[in-house]
Amino acid sequence: MSEADTYHDTRQQERREPEPFTAIAADGYPIRGFAWRHGVPRPVVIVNAATSVRCRYYFRFAAWLHEHGYDAIVYDYRGIGESRPADLARFSASWLDWGERDFEAVLRYVGEGFPGQPVDVVAHSIGGFVVGLAASNGHIRRVFTVGAQYAHWRDYATRSKPAMLWKWHVVMPVLAALCGYFPARRLGWMEDTPRGVALSWSRSERNFEDTYRRRPIARAREQRDALVRRFAAMRVPLLAVSTTDDAFGTVPAIERLLRYFVHSRVAHLRIAPADIGVERIGHFAFFHSRFEASLWPVALHWLVNGAIAPGAPGRIVSSRSGLDETEGESCVPLRRAHEPTTKPA
Repeated sequence: MSEADTYHDTRQQERREPEPFTAIAADGYPIRGFAWRHGVPRPVVIVNAATSVRCRYYFRFAAWLHEHGYDAIVYDYRGIGESRPADLARFSASWLDWGERDFEAVLRYVGEGFPGQPVDVVAHSIGGFVVGLAASNGHIRRVFTVGAQYAHWRDYATRSKPAMLWKWHVVMPVLAALCGYFPARRLGWMEDTPRGVALSWSRSERNFEDTYRRRPIARAREQRDALVRRFAAMRVPLLAVSTTDDAFGTVPAIERLLRYFVHSRVAHLRIAPADIGVERIGHFAFFHSRFEASLWPVALHWLVNGAIAPGAPGRIVSSRSGLDETEGESCVPLRRAHEPTTKPA
């Protein structure tokens, strides 16, 4: 048997079916997902999904992380997929619930079920926003985001803006009002979506906290201020990746979110499809298995080393140190690293 065959067999042996789990949120709501575990303690990666994208979309990426030495977690926010209620039309949930309650519940589940293991996060789109909302986000070691923003309409790509305004800021809230939820599956757009999430998106303001001033998703002023402080309290190295053909993840959109993480060391890496020899990546395809050899290693190197891999595609748009930085993990350099990628111990 050749060395390549041996490696293939080893990977197949390591590739396990995930275990279903349920994390109970503070309000008692069950958040359901799947976990890939090793027999010995390893770092664990939580994958935060994009808005109304089922966690099963990230299965191949999570299994790949597992093959490379990590425990991995995927889950569905309330109202979506495995965490959908019987009657979505009478269900209340917004983006804030997805972060304050659902992601928080998963962080606590990992803290109890994976004791002592470092916790990293890979976050897609709104998943990068909900990271800042969780009260326990200080327990995270590193964050890697893809196209992370909160859909403020002024940040959409210019050419796509008229169609996106019609789709997400007219059709979506109107249908959500008529049906009690946004019936996106019938349109072939995404998963059916709670009305409060549809309103969080369609009303998204320049400053995200201002989105939550009107019913039915309103929060009191002191609560909105507390949300902003929660982002600021986070001291975690964060690498934000965007692609030049993502109409949501424009430079202004990515930077708008990053400015809330004032005490984190952050960098923004922007990748063009041509950088990896393809015609298109867009908002969703980073997690498709066709990019296993070209894009997934960018995430893995960051998770392992806390630095951008040497020779990684793209250009660095911005990087900054957090305010009042202290010694420790938060001071890992965000420039391109010169050390080789190694698997977690």
